[in-house]
Amino acid sequence: MASAQNTLPPRTTGVLVLADGTVLAGLGCGAIGSRVGEVCFNTAMTGYQEILTDPSYMAQIVAFTFPHIGNVGTNSLDLEQISGASDTAARGAIFRDAPTPPANYRSEADFDEWMKRRDVVGLYGVDTRALTLAIREGGMPHAVIAHSPDGLFDLEALKAQAHSWSGIVGLDLAKDATCLQPFDWSEGLWSWEEGYAPLTDPRFNVVVLDYGVKRNILRGLTSIGARVTVVPASTSAEAILARKPDGVLLSNGPGDPAATGEYAVPEIQKLVESGTPVFGICLGHQMLALALGAKTVKMEQGHHGANHPVKDLTTGKVEIVSMNHGFTVDRATLPEAVMETHISLFDGTNAGIALKNRPVFSVQHHPEASPGPTDSLYVFERFADLMRKA
Repeated sequence: MASAQNTLPPRTTGVLVLADGTVLAGLGCGAIGSRVGEVCFNTAMTGYQEILTDPSYMAQIVAFTFPHIGNVGTNSLDLEQISGASDTAARGAIFRDAPTPPANYRSEADFDEWMKRRDVVGLYGVDTRALTLAIREGGMPHAVIAHSPDGLFDLEALKAQAHSWSGIVGLDLAKDATCLQPFDWSEGLWSWEEGYAPLTDPRFNVVVLDYGVKRNILRGLTSIGARVTVVPASTSAEAILARKPDGVLLSNGPGDPAATGEYAVPEIQKLVESGTPVFGICLGHQMLALALGAKTVKMEQGHHGANHPVKDLTTGKVEIVSMNHGFTVDRATLPEAVMETHISLFDGTNAGIALKNRPVFSVQHHPEASPGPTDSLYVFERFADLMRKA
């Protein structure tokens, strides 16, 4: 990793400029231009398209630790955003090697061209190991990723832009990632050769509070027989309960849970008090914890990957899960009425809670497994069990 300088190596067409002036020079790909954001690393070996369309990565630049990216191409089925708008997902992507041409029967478009269309700035040919180590030791930095085919960059201006960026703490990004109006969802999980299964035997009526929900979470609900209605993040508890749901899901999403919680927490508290089963995932988990009296804190490096070991304290089993979060529930602040159900075996942070006297629970990880292993799909069945009993 080099210091800020006016002279870049020959053939440089892409840079990552950190707020402290550090410059990583390489080759640009994807969209032309510059984007500012928080740099995190993701250790997943597959699923780059799902990662870059996950709304939870809004305002972030993703550095992939796996060197081979692009080999399965891209397609219209593996998008995770509901809207598909690039401004509510990852702003940039960093790779060790150049994205490779597609070699997969499901591919519909080359990865580099796909990034151009989505306005995602890419950078490759840099030392991603050194960048990952720097994030592990110093936390997720603010930075600007830039791509200029002529190799001309104003490094001082880019440094100033990165330095002046406010960061994610205090930002309510869910208001931008959420849907604009309610809609229904009936598509189930994907299976080999069959594709996405339709809802055929609805048994539950579930309302999803959309803070930046992923499509595969909705498919996970459909797979347990839920007729799903997705509503905007600002929807009141009264409006949700008027739909007579069998359960309510608090979705994943980007930003600071405390900021979104300013308007979401009071409504979540009303939902809990109603006795309706409530299930939270990721940001939804964090805001449920806030609603129950706990606190959340910003993490230095976050958890981003599809290989995280988590222990289910209720069964003693260890599962490998997908994670994507930069904030965590402070387990020391959990009230007496809240039981810790899951913990990360990487660092001991909280990964799940349940309310002792009500049908309410949540997990920090992504049980929909997109991308990632399917070890945690059982939590959708737990939600179904709570709805049956209620």
